[in-house]
Order: sequence, then C-alpha cells, then structure tokens
Amino acid sequence: MDQTLKLTDYIKPIEFENIKKFSEGKRTPFLLINLKRVEQRYDELIRNLPFAKIFYAVKSNPSTEIIQLLHEKGSNFDVATIYEIDKLINLGISPERMSFGNTIKKEEDIAHAYKKGIRLFATDSLSDLMKLSRQAPGSKVFFRILCNSSGADWPLSKKFGAHPDMIYHLILDAKALGLVPYGLSFHVGSQQRDIGQWDDAIAQCKYLFHALKEQGVELKMINLGGGFPSTYIQPTKDINTYAKEITRFLKEDFGENLPEIIIEPGRSLVGDSGIIVSEVVMISKKAFSNDFNWVYFDVGKFGGLIETLDECIKYPIFTGTEETVKEFTESVIAGPTCDSMDILYEKFRYKLPENLKEGDKVFILTTGAYTSSYSSVEFNGIPPLKVYVVEDFEKL
Repeated sequence: MDQTLKLTDYIKPIEFENIKKFSEGKRTPFLLINLKRVEQRYDELIRNLPFAKIFYAVKSNPSTEIIQLLHEKGSNFDVATIYEIDKLINLGISPERMSFGNTIKKEEDIAHAYKKGIRLFATDSLSDLMKLSRQAPGSKVFFRILCNSSGADWPLSKKFGAHPDMIYHLILDAKALGLVPYGLSFHVGSQQRDIGQWDDAIAQCKYLFHALKEQGVELKMINLGGGFPSTYIQPTKDINTYAKEITRFLKEDFGENLPEIIIEPGRSLVGDSGIIVSEVVMISKKAFSNDFNWVYFDVGKFGGLIETLDECIKYPIFTGTEETVKEFTESVIAGPTCDSMDILYEKFRYKLPENLKEGDKVFILTTGAYTSSYSSVEFNGIPPLKVYVVEDFEKL
C-alpha cells in the first residue's frame, strides 16, 4: 500500500464500519455494491454533460439492481450480445433504448436483435456491414473510428475501429446498401487519463462529417464512448474537468449546434460503488533473503480481478488497520488458484501491515466495474464471485 493514501480518501468511516459488520460470518470473497454511489455518479454525469444521452455499458456490471436503477433514472443501454439484449427486454426495457455497440457480431445475432426491435448498430468493417444490410435493413448505423488509446490504464486499441479513410468508404457503402449512416463513434480507452485524446478523436469526426456531407451523406450523431475514470490509486481529474474540456472540444469543432451526442459510461458509473471483501489465505517468503512477503488472497485474476493483468488497474487495498500500524512490509499479492498467471501485483509492491495474518480480511476498493462480469465460472471449482447489492453503505 502506498501509505500516502488513506482509507478515508475513498470511503466514510461509518460506511467502512458497516461493511466490516456486514461481512461477519459471510464466506469470502464477495463483491458488495452501493446503489447510492451509482445513482450519484449518474446524476453527476447528467449535470456535467446535460446534452449527452447516456447509454450504460452493461458489460461493466450486469447486476439486475443496477440495470433497474439506471432504467428508472432514464438511462439508455449499450449492449454487446443477444444475452444482454434478452436480459434487458425481460426486465421491461424497450429495445428503443438500446444500442448494439459490439462491432463483432454473428449474422444470426443481428437477426435476433433486429427481430427484438433494435434499430441502432455499431460497425467497423465491410463484413459486418453486409450482415447488417441483410438482417437489419433500414437500421441506423454508426461507424467506429480506430483510436490508439494512449494514456489509458486499460487500452482498447487495435481490435475495434477502422482508419478514417476506411470509415469514409464504409459509410458510402452503407447508404448504397439501404442502411442509414447515422453517426460516428470512438473509444479513447478505459480509465483514460489524457483528456486530449477526446480532442483528437472529435477532430477526426469533424473531418468525416464535412467530407461525407460533400457526398450527400449528413451524419447526425457522435458516440464519445467511455473512458471516464473511477478512483483507483493514481489520482485523476474529476468528472467536471473531463466534461468541461470535452464540451470545449466539441464546440470548437462543431459550434453551438452540436450533433446528437452519446456517451457509454461503465467504469465511471459503477467502479466506485463496489468493494470486494477477501481473506488472506497464506503469507510466505520464497527465500530467507527476501525483504518482501508473498500474500495470497482468496480472490484473484480468475475471481474477477482480471484487470490486474500487466498490473494495469491498481485497486486501493486496505485492511482497516493502516492508521494504527507503524510497520509495513512490501508484498507481492497473488490469488488462490493453481495457475501461475494468478499474480495480481509483483512489480508494484503494495505495503501491507506487518502484523497482517492469515484469516484477516482485506478490502479491495473501486471494484464495482469489470469484476463480477469477468469472474470465471468454475476454475478450480471456485464459483463465480458472489455479489450483494445494497441501497446505501451508510444504512447497512
């Protein structure tokens, strides 16, 4: 642990005490979600980007309670598969409030989505465009521009999007194929710290808007994707700063009459709402000469912490005793499974209390996003990460 960080920087003392009491007698690991925090983050986005339509990225946390809350708040939804589509429809959410944002789709899944009533699709290739023309005729299509994701903790480059020149030709093809070329999208990378990345991407959108208008195609929408931050170890600017800068970039390129703007927050909406409660399984050393411990938690990469891959996301980790303990030990942190990849942090050494012992609980903060949805089904026979959803940590 970086001792410059304090537990109270992330959570109120009363909330932490309630979480400790809640965890008594419960088998770990489990994820605890605070719905109030999700609602606060949603309201914060609405205040700061009032002109943008929110499409919650369901993949970040598909808990029913979160989806229902955001549905009641008026959110739309970014869905990636037919399974997410069907789940939302079963919860009473209209397909008109969904965007099929995955550019990699089976033809039969496009047909399924279209049959269910979805009429807004993302694409970035001729293959996918042809499938859409056959199975979703007349639908609105938006085209994803390739971004390099520089400055993001969790990059999303290479796999998604295409070069603007290719996008230009795909849009002309879409019109000829009977689809509606509706707009452009991009994703600057998850937990993006360089706000200027939005400036570059918006500028590319402006170029394509003008170039295509000359060909008789008038685009209507820009999907800014996600990238807004949660609160991990390394500080970021607040959402107000992100929103002000992004609004400035948009107005510099498009003036006061902005196209329709969509955002697809996931991490920024739910990341701060979650805490994983784990237990120390074992503490050991690999050699007598080592100055550091190996500390094994009962949750690891395969239990929902896959974003520790390459140590990209550094979660705040506390025991709750940091303020009273004087001695700390640098530690390698690993998960419980019999896979050598299941090491969370080796290069970045957390400082854990010297008196930490096996059986003690540890609290991994900012784990509301991309944890339960990444958890394996039965690796080593371990069940998926248990999730508890509560209204408010202060009222537990």
